[in-house]
Amino acid sequence: MTDGFLDALRSTRQGRLKVFLGMSAGVGKTVAMLREARRLRDEGIDVVCAFVETHGRAETEAELGDLEVIPRRAIAYRGVVLDEMDLDAVLARAPDLAVVDELAHTNAPGARHPKRHLDVEALLQAGVSVLSAVNIQHLESLHGVVLRTTGVDVRERIPDRVLRRADEVVVVDLAPADLQERLRAGKVYPAVKVERALQRFFRTDNLTALRQLALREVANAVEDRARDRAALNAVYSALPFEPALPA
Repeated sequence: MTDGFLDALRSTRQGRLKVFLGMSAGVGKTVAMLREARRLRDEGIDVVCAFVETHGRAETEAELGDLEVIPRRAIAYRGVVLDEMDLDAVLARAPDLAVVDELAHTNAPGARHPKRHLDVEALLQAGVSVLSAVNIQHLESLHGVVLRTTGVDVRERIPDRVLRRADEVVVVDLAPADLQERLRAGKVYPAVKVERALQRFFRTDNLTALRQLALREVANAVEDRARDRAALNAVYSALPFEPALPA
């Protein structure tokens, strides 16, 4: 079986982006991302964890294993010290690939960029490939739909172009009932928050709608890439030579 992302990493120093997309917190995006990072490292790719948020979940912390972790940058803001990804340290380390969790995160004032997705774009421009993760409700174009469907006004959002720019998008899928069971088992939030979460955001109707949005978004992304590639083929077929198509 071909491995397009690994082949792309090996064939060029151009920064590549792979995004793990979920319907909500707790579906296992970070675990899936870390397992992919370890697999790629075992294939000879130079991998670092630039920022991984475990939220104290034992399963996620175990997946970090012996992956190299870049220390975070401490930023003081209004009397509180906030830990952010140290973009300069990652760029200086210059790995083949960096793991950057929580793509929609808003950085603390004083960071080089206001949003983490801009940090990711800086890494890609420097030739560092990235594995990242985000929930579907953070996509800018879906803000109104998510608000009407769930009643939650998601403040941290990413432009659609970030997801469209990805070389690969993987849906980390989980049935709503299974996610709710993970909540009850204390694998997502502390016990004191579980019942309120189940009655609000993690209701079955909300999760079902978000799951459908995530699956639809990936289907659209695949269709867009196929259309773009067909257009490139049409242009190149008219040329008097045979250029190499981009991966």
